[in-house]
Amino acid sequence: MKKLTILFLVAVLTGCSNFLEEEPKGQVVGTNAIADVAGLESALTGTYKGLLRTWARGFLTSAIQAYVMGGDDVSTIAGGNKWDFREFDQFDVTPANPRMVQIWSGTYKTIQGANNIIENYKTVTGDKATIDAIVGEAYFLRALSYYWLVRGYGNIPLITTAQFSNDQLSIQKSPPAEVYKLIEADLLEAEKLVPNTKRAPGRPNKGSVKAMMADVYLTEAGWPLKVTANYAKAAAKAKEVIDGKATYGFDLVPDLATLWSGTASAVGTKEEVFAFQTSANFGGSTNSFYGLPATPGDENGWDDYLAEINFFNRFPAGKRKDVTFHTVFTKPDGTKITWQNSLSKHPYYAKFRLADNTQFSSSQPVHMIRYAHVLLVYAEAQARADGTPNAQAYEAVNAIRTRAGLPVLAAGMTGANFANAVVDERAWEFAGEWTRWFDLIRLEKVEEANATKAPDDLKPTGAISKTDYWYPIPIGDANINSNL
Repeated sequence: MKKLTILFLVAVLTGCSNFLEEEPKGQVVGTNAIADVAGLESALTGTYKGLLRTWARGFLTSAIQAYVMGGDDVSTIAGGNKWDFREFDQFDVTPANPRMVQIWSGTYKTIQGANNIIENYKTVTGDKATIDAIVGEAYFLRALSYYWLVRGYGNIPLITTAQFSNDQLSIQKSPPAEVYKLIEADLLEAEKLVPNTKRAPGRPNKGSVKAMMADVYLTEAGWPLKVTANYAKAAAKAKEVIDGKATYGFDLVPDLATLWSGTASAVGTKEEVFAFQTSANFGGSTNSFYGLPATPGDENGWDDYLAEINFFNRFPAGKRKDVTFHTVFTKPDGTKITWQNSLSKHPYYAKFRLADNTQFSSSQPVHMIRYAHVLLVYAEAQARADGTPNAQAYEAVNAIRTRAGLPVLAAGMTGANFANAVVDERAWEFAGEWTRWFDLIRLEKVEEANATKAPDDLKPTGAISKTDYWYPIPIGDANINSNL
């Protein structure tokens, strides 16, 4: 039997010391590494865990908020030990920023695991439907990982093999067009393989894959690729999800507060198109950016992230605003103060509070795609593709607005005005949910959104340009490979 090896590729890509300390479960590679369906499942667990490593990497830390602070919805405090967050908000990210590395290392760790499964599953015997579902999830996770990388860094190493070779020590960066080509191909494979019904909470089904594909097409239609023909593709793929919502088990929850209750009722709702579940199913990882990281210092919180003042002030009044923001703080002595009188002089996000906000570890889901995303992707893409919004586009956006307690959009809007209204709706609906920053990038509105700041908001350190849309390659990798 061939000697199994531990894949050290991510050690090369993210710095050796952290990787060498990790357990290799689910990460062994080679033609004999996955012998049966149980081994395949174990490998998939390891693949998920790349993105779900509490404190260390992926989407379970406040790094997910730091990564998108260039938008106008999320910021951090001006003082204290939050320099690594402030770099993102002030467009001054350095290659040594530790928050950046958490996303970079997590996504490449998952890519490693997905490559392992994709390369070796064909020798596995067992239930075909189960094998197909596992492989489909691996394709989905690889696509998701590259999607976050290409939007964050632009030109990146594109790795599709599991086995390490010395050539990878000098790998070149691939341009976004090549990365998106792989993302599309992976999602097409995933769409064929995953079932209509989720195997478990936190897993994608066919509707999840279609929804992500719609989002990818919408992004490709904007900067930097500007393949405007993909607006029609985005609308068509989102419509498949909308038309098949009963098959896939998707819908809006009637009350937005259900999603952000900070309790068990927020887990596994029908609005979860795809959300990472923090449970024993994925190696016992817990969510560590709810609770204390989202709590003001006045309440003995950590002040990791908060809402920008101008964004809060522009946010339409109503029940959605009440659910979204935390604005009255209770000090340890029981005194209540408004956000204007707090230490940071900012509102915070109620979305990420817990029933007990003295905690920083929870089993709350990490929402990556909600059904509301699907509706608004369809509405925007259809209007941009056809030049005029159709009845279903109005129905999609108005379903969101009605739940928010807002009036429906006026009939007879031009395609451009309607699409802009939908972009605004996305800002309000997904405030603090790592959507706004990517919208501003694809629409080339980063400079505009950051042009006017409230006196107590952090300001960019200099003029913003397109080079600030992408982050630098982490210093550990750039030092090892001069091609990065």
